Amino acid sequence: MVALTLKWMEHISIDKVWLSVVMVFVMTWAVNSNQAADSMNFTFTALVDIAPFILVSVLFAAYAKATGLDQHVAKIFKGHPARAITMAALFGALSPFCSCGVVPIIAGMLGAGVPLAPVMAFWIASPLMDPEMFVLMFAVFGMEMVVMKTLAAIIMGLSGGAITYFFVKRGYFKRPLKEYKSCQNSSCSSSNPLESGKIIWKFWKDETRLKSAVSTFSETGLFLFKWLALAFLIESLMLAYIPADEIGRWLGGQAWWSIPFAVLAGIPAYLNGYAAIPTVSGLIELGMSPAAGLGFMIGGGVTSIPAAMAVYALVQRQVFALYLFVGVGGAMGMSFLYLTYLNL
Repeated sequence: MVALTLKWMEHISIDKVWLSVVMVFVMTWAVNSNQAADSMNFTFTALVDIAPFILVSVLFAAYAKATGLDQHVAKIFKGHPARAITMAALFGALSPFCSCGVVPIIAGMLGAGVPLAPVMAFWIASPLMDPEMFVLMFAVFGMEMVVMKTLAAIIMGLSGGAITYFFVKRGYFKRPLKEYKSCQNSSCSSSNPLESGKIIWKFWKDETRLKSAVSTFSETGLFLFKWLALAFLIESLMLAYIPADEIGRWLGGQAWWSIPFAVLAGIPAYLNGYAAIPTVSGLIELGMSPAAGLGFMIGGGVTSIPAAMAVYALVQRQVFALYLFVGVGGAMGMSFLYLTYLNL
């Protein structure tokens, strides 16, 4: 037990992510002990809330890898790219995941061999809309803005998937996930018996497959847990120290440039989920145009800094750059489209 504890302490002491978590918390405590306590409670609560999604996605990834199911899932999606991207975008627009909550899901999908294009479609669309948000937004903003945000979720998901598929077909993004340390050994080589093409449902009877399941579960779970812990800690500080109402005053008015500024401001402001609805309503009352308000919501929902941190740790830099391009570009494009409609 002591040896195991020392091993974990050694891992934490040399891991830059855990060190960052400790340093951010210590600095926060030195400046404001009450905020440090609030941030600790916020981070703990957020991790508990997201734990079921992490557990399910990691279990699925481990099971799919150990049984060989991942190879067959990947083949199914590769055979029907247009249908897969469309289904992923529509499902994403109806799913109840926030920008951070979707990270474990995409990790499990990519780990199971699902092609990047439909994953990107789901990834972009998912944080933007779900049935409950549709009803709440309708009560506050009316049908017009709700429809625009729903269309934004679907169109951005489809566009993200299509753009990703365009690059994948030309040889880009062959390995979207960042490699874990375990993939530097022979277990990830082309001679791996897990890549035989056969599905072995009772994988625990095969020692190699059992080790693969345990390794995938532990490494992927720890990877997601530590990065989301840092993301949620930073999110708590952003919510505490970045006043959304002041940003709204800076971005008030009907000028065209208010849209790109609103999209970019929505990223650090971290407007996500249901809390964004009354906040954006207040910003519009302060003078922000509805089109800029839409961009503010989309920018914060898709590419918020906490979610972007977790995504950056998960995927290769080129994939991360594409994710930012689709998120920011899509938010601006849909906002300008809404502005054009309002000016008709």
